[in-house]
Amino acid sequence: MEIAPELVTAAPPDSKKEEKPVLHEKVNTKETATVNKQQMAVIEAFQHAWKGYKQYAWGHDELKPISKTYSEWFGLGLTLIDALDTMWILGQKQEFEEAKKWVIDELNLGKSVDVNLFETTIRILGGLLSVYNLTGDQVFLDKASELGDRLMPAFNTPSKIPYSDVNIGLGTAHPPRWTSDSTVAEVTSIQLEFRELSRLTKKDKYQAAVDDVMKQIHRLEGKKDGLVPMFINTNSGKFSHLGVYTLGARADSYYEYLLKQWIQGGRKEADLLEDYLQAIEGVTKNLIRKSEPNKLTFVGELSHNQFSPKMDHLVCFLPGTLALGVHHGLSANHMKLAKELIETCYQMYAQIETGLSPEIVYFNLNPHNAKDVEVKPADRHNLLRPETVESLFYMYRFTRDKKYQEWGWEIFQNFNKYTRVDTGGYTSINNVQSSENPEPRDKMESFFLGETLKYFFLLFSDEFNLISLDKYIFNTEAHILPIWTT
Repeated sequence: MEIAPELVTAAPPDSKKEEKPVLHEKVNTKETATVNKQQMAVIEAFQHAWKGYKQYAWGHDELKPISKTYSEWFGLGLTLIDALDTMWILGQKQEFEEAKKWVIDELNLGKSVDVNLFETTIRILGGLLSVYNLTGDQVFLDKASELGDRLMPAFNTPSKIPYSDVNIGLGTAHPPRWTSDSTVAEVTSIQLEFRELSRLTKKDKYQAAVDDVMKQIHRLEGKKDGLVPMFINTNSGKFSHLGVYTLGARADSYYEYLLKQWIQGGRKEADLLEDYLQAIEGVTKNLIRKSEPNKLTFVGELSHNQFSPKMDHLVCFLPGTLALGVHHGLSANHMKLAKELIETCYQMYAQIETGLSPEIVYFNLNPHNAKDVEVKPADRHNLLRPETVESLFYMYRFTRDKKYQEWGWEIFQNFNKYTRVDTGGYTSINNVQSSENPEPRDKMESFFLGETLKYFFLLFSDEFNLISLDKYIFNTEAHILPIWTT
């Protein structure tokens, strides 16, 4: 594709101040002296969450803060590795050194355990690469390289579209027990990490495997105006379950990684940009509607040409991604849409009794109804997700509009009010519609430390060079990877 000059303009600098590269330097040395009141509150929240994890779940995947124990998913210290770069940015030196020691002494990547390729890539591989890029400490790159090798068997399929699961000890891979399909978001949201691993190790095999996936999907039939179905078959390499299009679960980060790979590679890979721009046009044409009575712009879903006003909280990544694209030279119309969507995502919190968003909402299209947002009983849980805070961070960085910080502060205070566990940690809740009894679920997801608290800290910062968006991109687990300059 020829990129028309008007599609891409030079990106404005992230800050008027002279920038120092963050790569391999202690980014927080100066910052800890200048943190403001809101950032101090985030640091305190992190310390409270970490206290629970360290006391009751150390070295395990996730804290169960109410029963004061832990749960295992892969048995790879998920929360600890997800939180490493957050600790570094927040200036938690002692905690960081203790966690690093665990990685050196205890992290066993050779154990016989089935892991999900996508989750392990974004959380563990991404976390290790991020903290290597921030610290320059070789131990993290060595672990990342070992993990990359152990994940590669997932690509040994007839189509080279990877299986969802891989046994990192045995070197075998397989699809889920019930299907030979993989999820489109999962096979297209491992690219940033594998590409960066190739750059750092100078081994092409990682990037070659994930670039091949993108090339296949670029030319695949079954899209609708750039929108992709949710599943892809690992035998045939073709989309399956055609006709269903969403920006929520199973498709969401495909769109995010199109843009971010293009940025990561120095804005040279035309196919990625073409697919991203086409997809955003497809979203605008097929999925965007306005609610009643307050005309909130939202992203719905399409199933066999039937529109549903259902929107996952996961979709709230989109305003931040759109804004990031505009910062890197894409159409100003994308910023207009981003501003409308972040308002909607904020209302998904503000219109709910606890001030916390449910996992899924349905928007009202009937002008006679009083409320824009409807919540079904099965959807009213909150998992401490980061997507709205993530987008608030991007919107504040690029517009400098303080309202985004104010909205974030409201949300942060509600997390503290309804999800904080006195003895340490935070918990997902089952019912955001009950401020009397939000029904704690007894689980602190690793992404609360890896993403949610990190984005809060960066949102509340007026140091616009702290992880400059001209030098870095965030993977879909908020891990920090450099934009390639050569």
